[in-house]
Amino acid sequence: MITLYSSNWCPSCIWAKRLLDDLNLNYNEINIQKTKMTRNDLESITGGRTVPQIIINDVCIGGFDNLYSLNKSGGLQKLLN
Repeated sequence: MITLYSSNWCPSCIWAKRLLDDLNLNYNEINIQKTKMTRNDLESITGGRTVPQIIINDVCIGGFDNLYSLNKSGGLQKLLN
């Protein structure tokens, strides 16, 4: 299960969603602006205050750069299994 916390204005969120879509991976997107989630709320859930924050199988991997690196190294597939 993948959860992606995003916002309306975030280019890294768009890149993360594009990568997940390109990999044909389903994810649940939670837009912190639409849900009126604060950065403090986000930090208490994910440990990070910036978007995107990506959680895969209950492991917060961080943002787009982390997702990209995990995918390139093969670690993303290991996390998904």
